[in-house]
Amino acid sequence: MSSKIFDLSGKVSIVSGAAQGMGKAMAVALAEAGSDMAIVDLNGEGLSETASYIESIGRSVETFTVDVSDVDAIPGIFVRVMENCGRIDFLGNVAGGETVMGSSEDFKVEDFEKSIKSLVVGRFLMCREAGKIMLNQGSGSIVNIGSIGGISSLGRGQIAYQTAMGAVVQMTRSLATEWASRGVRVNAILPAQVLNPGLQGRIEKTPEVLNTFLSGIPAGRMGDPDDIKGLSVLLASDAASWITGALIPMDGGNTALNAGGSYPGSPQVSG
Repeated sequence: MSSKIFDLSGKVSIVSGAAQGMGKAMAVALAEAGSDMAIVDLNGEGLSETASYIESIGRSVETFTVDVSDVDAIPGIFVRVMENCGRIDFLGNVAGGETVMGSSEDFKVEDFEKSIKSLVVGRFLMCREAGKIMLNQGSGSIVNIGSIGGISSLGRGQIAYQTAMGAVVQMTRSLATEWASRGVRVNAILPAQVLNPGLQGRIEKTPEVLNTFLSGIPAGRMGDPDDIKGLSVLLASDAASWITGALIPMDGGNTALNAGGSYPGSPQVSG
């Protein structure tokens, strides 16, 4: 017998980064659980493909071809969804631009600032706009996608990315604490290495990094975007009504092993 505790029928969800990877997997999972959708991405072609699938399973969907680092464009997403749907129950904050890698001692300030704007400021603005609506409703759930790099050191020239992910972790905790008594939950999912197009390209360019990654994952495989589906539905549903401020690793055991970091001269890294 199926349980209605994970049923999202009647709910409205917004997911950014929904053209591919974890954002697409999250949007699909929520729609399959019954939620109507608003999906956001700069990749219009991929966004249309996601929307077509959601429509094919009988859920309504709005699309927004928007860069979430464009601070002027974000409020309009929420205005339109409210005009058309009248409520917002869930925000999946997945989208974020690429960051520059490099040694900390030579890192350019402009590259650092770009990473913070792309990965932190955009996520905060999405949270802020969703939060206003959810607080007025007295209910809602927000999930920020962070990284295990926000709670442990990755090394490998990731100073800008890790700083940004640490900020996402603290933003999640702060908003969860501030909004919990008013009915709004805020949690973060912290993936390890998930095989998205960007990471796949990096592995193809530098094949030896795959063994470095796998050496820190007891499950013995890289993450798949679909691994996020179950967690997304749980955190959007009433089953998670007393879960807020949680930082949930999705990492194949990486955090438990505490082997997520490597450094120049470590056994996993040459040179």
